[in-house]
Parts: sequence; structure tokens; C-alpha cells
Amino acid sequence: MALSGLDIYKLLPKTNCRACGFPTCLAFAMQLAKKAVNLDKCPYVSAEAKRAIEASSQPPIKIVTIGTGENKLEIGNETVLFRHEEKFFNPCGIGFIIDDNEGVNIRRKLEKINRLKFERVGQKLEVNLICLRQQGNPRQFTEALNLVLKDTPLALVLMVKDIQTLQDALQISKERRPLIYPVANQDYLSIAKIAKYFKFPLVAYAYNLDELSNLVQELDRAGVADIVLDTGRKSVADKIWDLTQIRRLALKKNYRSLGYPVLAVAENDDPYTEAQEAATYITKYAGIVLLKGIDSWEALSLLTLRQNIYSDPQKPLQVEPKVYPIGQVTSDSPVLVTTNFSLTYYTVLGEVEASKVPSYIVSVDTEGMSVLTAWAAEKFTPESISNCLNKFKISEMVSHNTLIIPGYVAVMSGELEEQSGWKVAVGPKEAAGIPSFLKNLQ
Repeated sequence: MALSGLDIYKLLPKTNCRACGFPTCLAFAMQLAKKAVNLDKCPYVSAEAKRAIEASSQPPIKIVTIGTGENKLEIGNETVLFRHEEKFFNPCGIGFIIDDNEGVNIRRKLEKINRLKFERVGQKLEVNLICLRQQGNPRQFTEALNLVLKDTPLALVLMVKDIQTLQDALQISKERRPLIYPVANQDYLSIAKIAKYFKFPLVAYAYNLDELSNLVQELDRAGVADIVLDTGRKSVADKIWDLTQIRRLALKKNYRSLGYPVLAVAENDDPYTEAQEAATYITKYAGIVLLKGIDSWEALSLLTLRQNIYSDPQKPLQVEPKVYPIGQVTSDSPVLVTTNFSLTYYTVLGEVEASKVPSYIVSVDTEGMSVLTAWAAEKFTPESISNCLNKFKISEMVSHNTLIIPGYVAVMSGELEEQSGWKVAVGPKEAAGIPSFLKNLQ
């Protein structure tokens, strides 16, 4: 829990020496509470007080970084239980488990995983991790790891059985800053030394929360800075209980030993069951979800869910309000008007492209609202549409003066014609009707 200015003042030397640049220690403490200055400005603060003040300023769930460069994954640093309170900030990482004994299938899987890239409502959706799991001997794991390093840029999780294999693997992959995932019941203190030496994140694995809390405290004393939690494979209900309790204890009780992101494994031979389990963990607080299925339908469904969960509920996804030429437009091309809500715009875009009729789409600024919502909120009105037509000088782009509006707002057609001077054609209510509508115009 964050300390108040008075709490911080009690930890300071209280000498009013002014070495920090403030007239009194109390004034300095007040600025520290507001995070306006750095504690290093006080040369006389004790080590114990420094630890207490710095601990109070840490986020309730620490941010942990896996990987480097463009493919690094940041998880944690969340501040709320429910996204309507604010939002969730660092999207859950989605990764795939590959066993080192899969032989030639490893390369095939990596090729397929690398292609799991999609675009939805103007945003790129991509998976994040490869988890290489040791099943065979050290040499087999090393060979598989070299193949993974060569064939994919994604961040890595190394699930290793023995210390020597882990050390060899980290020497090979240290430039990628992998997440170390020990198998349960391993010598954690020895692994902690390795994690501290390389400054790599480490998974703390324990089946119940008390054991997990104790383990994290041991790892913290051993100098491991970046920790990811895991309570093992359980029923979905039990796992959700763990994930929820960890989140609540970290946020509401300031339980520092559980204030880290959590990893969950959703591994099932039935891809539909696996996808449902993974989706549940994404929804309820997992920082990383690992699974086996690499089919595009499974990945896309999970990526779409993640996109929705980690969007700002108070700020709809929007596109820039402007004129979008679709295809090889000419002065005779149709002009369609819609809102700047991303889902609406991209739905209309897809149908216009499917029609193969080059057209202009005019995106009106409705603050990210859909057609009917914007109309009800008086954001999508004859006046706003007319202003948009004038602002973007649509009349200079086409030789006709016909404007196509969504069928759901046909009621505004008469007033829109009066205000804009354009002839209004009422289009289909549903976007699926756009292709046939445009073709019939020709």
C-alpha cells in the first residue's frame, strides 16, 4: 500500500538539513508521496527506510518482461480487478508448448505458428511465445532449442528438467532473455542463482497459495527480481479460484509475495476444450497462457478475445475520421457514409471490397459509436454528416452528388438532403447487403 506523506516523513532523518533541496524533511516527504522527486536526493536516509519507501512505491502487481526487442512481452502491472474500473494494460501472452522429442514436426509447427498473424478492426493480432519443454536427454533439448532460435523470433519459455541442461540452454539463448520454467520439486535455490546471474525471469511453481507465497519470498531473498507465478494444472474452477485470489490479495491486501503475473497451462487433446479453458484464463487474470493447439481458428478466437478484454471499455476502438478511397476510384465512384467506430468501418470496408466496386467511404467522427448508437446520441446527424462532406471536400472528388447512407438511419434522408445539397440514397440496413446494392447501381 502506498505510504502517505506523513508516513514517509516518519522514515526520514528529520534533520531538515536541506541537502535534498527542500526547506524541511516534511516538505520533501510530501513531494515523495506525490512521486514528484526521487528518494536519492536525500543522502542520509537509512537503508531500512529506503527499502520501506521503495517497496511502497512499487505497483501491486510487478511488471515482468520476457524477451527483447520487437518481440518482447510485458506482463503484469495491472491495477484493477474489473476492467470497467479503469482498464487492463498489458495483454496476456499467448504461447505454444513444443516438446523437444517431436523431431521434424518442430520445424513444421514453428512455420505454422509464425503465420499466426491477423488483422482485426485495424489492429494487428499476434501470438507471443514458444515454450520448449524437455522430454528427452540434454542433447535432444539443445538441438531443439537451436532450431527454435533459428526459425522463430518469438519470446521463449524454457521448461527444463535438470540444472545442467538449463545452464547450457541459457548460454545458447541468453540474447533472447527467456522465461525459466522449472519442473515442480526441483532445487529452486540452485535455479534462483542461475536466474539471478543471467537476470532472467523465473516461474515460481507451487500447488497452493501458502506454498507459493513462501517460495516467492525465498526467491526474493535469493535476489530473483522478475517472477511469474504458477499453481499447476488443476480443474478450471480451481485454477480460476487461484487466479482470482492471487489478483485480490495483490490488489486489495497488498500481499507483496503474490504481487506478480500468473501463468496458466491449458493443454488438452480436444482443441475445443483447450480453447475454452485458455479463453477462461485470459478472461480471469492470467498473464501468460500456454497451449498445444496451433490451428489458426483456435489462435484467432483467443487473440480476438484478448483484444476485447484489453481494450479500454470507456474508449471505443476508432478509425480516423476521413475519406477512404477503396479500389481504383474515379469521379463516378459511389460515396458511402458511416461512423468511425472501428468494427462498423471495417465491416463496411470488407463488404465494399467484396463487391469489387471502387468506392469512397466517408467516416464521420462519432466518437467511436456505431451507427444506431451514434444516431441515438445525436452524433450521427444530418448536420454532422454535412459538415464532414464539406470538411473533406467530397464534391471535388466525384462528378455526381449522390450519397449512400445506412438503411437504419433512413429517417434522416430528407433533412440530410436539405442541409447538404446532396441526393441521398438509402443503402441496406445490414452491411452484408452492400455488394448487391453497389452492383445494382452500375
